[in-house]
Amino acid sequence: MLAAALLLLTAGCGSETGVKPSSGGQTGETQSGSSGGELTYGLATSPSGLDPNVVPGAVDYRVMRALYDSLVVQMPDQSIKPWLATEWTVSPDGKSYTFKLRKDVKFHDGTPFNAAAVKYNFDRIVNPATKSRFAVTLIGPYESSEVIDDYTVKVNLKSPYSAFLSSLSQAFLGIVSPAAAEKHKDQLAKHPVGTGPFTFAGWTENAAIRLEKNPDYNWAPPIAENAGPARIDKLTFKIIPEEATRIGSVQSGQVSAVETVPPQNLVSLKGDPNVNLLQAESTGIPYTLMLNQQHPPWNELKARKAVQLAIDFEAIVKTLYLGTYSRAWSPLSPSMLGYNASLEQAVKPDIAKANALLDELGWTRGADGIRAKDGKPLTLHYIDGSPNREKRNDIAAMIQQQLKQIGIAVNIELLPDTTNAVMIKGTNDLVGVSNVSGDPDILRSFFHTNAIPTPEKWGHNHTRLSDPQLDQWLEEGLTEQDPAKRAEIYKKVQSYVVDNAYGFPVYVFPYTVAAAKSVRGLKFDSLGYPLFYDVTVKK
Repeated sequence: MLAAALLLLTAGCGSETGVKPSSGGQTGETQSGSSGGELTYGLATSPSGLDPNVVPGAVDYRVMRALYDSLVVQMPDQSIKPWLATEWTVSPDGKSYTFKLRKDVKFHDGTPFNAAAVKYNFDRIVNPATKSRFAVTLIGPYESSEVIDDYTVKVNLKSPYSAFLSSLSQAFLGIVSPAAAEKHKDQLAKHPVGTGPFTFAGWTENAAIRLEKNPDYNWAPPIAENAGPARIDKLTFKIIPEEATRIGSVQSGQVSAVETVPPQNLVSLKGDPNVNLLQAESTGIPYTLMLNQQHPPWNELKARKAVQLAIDFEAIVKTLYLGTYSRAWSPLSPSMLGYNASLEQAVKPDIAKANALLDELGWTRGADGIRAKDGKPLTLHYIDGSPNREKRNDIAAMIQQQLKQIGIAVNIELLPDTTNAVMIKGTNDLVGVSNVSGDPDILRSFFHTNAIPTPEKWGHNHTRLSDPQLDQWLEEGLTEQDPAKRAEIYKKVQSYVVDNAYGFPVYVFPYTVAAAKSVRGLKFDSLGYPLFYDVTVKK
């Protein structure tokens, strides 16, 4: 068992984390604006911190990517290219990676980026005192780092880890200044220091985060057109949670661009001559509902299949998202390596069959239409977060009505923080999850035994089921180096999850941005996060 390698994902990343960039960023127009000036970017929520070794959130990532560079970059075609590392070699057993590093890079505090800094970062991530909530999962079966010389570092793994380079490309494994980390300790999240194209200039809580151009920057990854300093002088992230206010602020010109455009606004903004819409598919785990199999009767396949067959996901997605979101058919999004297209259209609503399955299990309808067995009503405790992110609360309400048709009473509980109920106590029967990732190994963090949450550790396997067959395939996918063979392994995993009704895929999240026409060159990385290297703002 690859126990050391089977680290689980932590909460907080469930928003959006792996995406394929849209074709050409901002309508292919990248350099028609002028250098200088300020880009103001409206965020839907406030970041919790800017220490990539520690914090896990997608909104944190959006800011951190402008502050921190990574050893490698994952390109739109999923290939891995040099960034802070100029080249690397992998040992025959797949357990050691030796990186040659750039020699011209400095952190924002003036200290040098070198092999010692890389070792410091990786050792810091796995140090329990750091309390890493996501980077520690990305670094996988990390064992140690060796400084070969000032600009050569050898990273040793306990076991082969096929997602290692993809993981290294993420901002969560971006390189922080060791000097800053030692100086600020656990307050680095509010005093970030990296090597990125922008430097930290200030943070007004729940209002704005201010960054300024790093004038010395000259090492952008090949995903950018501009290798030198950013073209804008200032980048300000404004916190605007209220949807109408956020959309109105870009329409009125108060901000340059805003994220997470609601479906109804996507439709209306298409005709706005002053706004460009940008969109990238979030790859990884699409929004997926998972049944807790520690709670009867959801440990029975027929009961799970009844729920699966009674929910009309097509109607839900069309009704709530007005054609702006795609229906998900698999627990992997379509752009991922190994996506199983054979699952598309494989499961369709069948109320008659759903009723028959519950009849076979001995659940009979009462006068109120709700089924019961041995005097106990058939209920489903559905926990979701609040506020109503991506209309997920509306999904719960529609499912409540649909499952009533087959005699299941759905009790919806909306919580501002679901951690205690879902992660620690496991009081839910049904809960939705999602995660952005650039590698199909993300499935391991949602369906492997080691990802089952307990009071002692967080995890995203909300089926709470230990399935030896899934464990075996997920461990094979973790160590297999051949992409074609990996793809076949993950296709089996996806089919198995759907066939056994472990997870119910709902929608693929599109990361959407509305930008003023004056903004050019805003693009997305391979996970669908915004990149600001090439942005210009027409004056």
